[in-house]
Amino acid sequence: MTNILPLLRAQKRWSQAELADKLDVSRQTVNAIETGRYDPSLALAFKIAALFELSIEEIFSLPQEPNGQSS
Repeated sequence: MTNILPLLRAQKRWSQAELADKLDVSRQTVNAIETGRYDPSLALAFKIAALFELSIEEIFSLPQEPNGQSS
């Protein structure tokens, strides 16, 4: 899963630690989500979307396969 979380966080001028505090998760969790090593739970994805006032789909997307379909 890919995401624009680093961009959104940078627009707010928040560190990973500040975002983690707002989401009640660890800084390591924020880092893992941003780098694509961890997909957030649905509950956490909703929390992230609400915090940035966007839909989940505006923040997270599935990678596209060569034939144009999501995997």
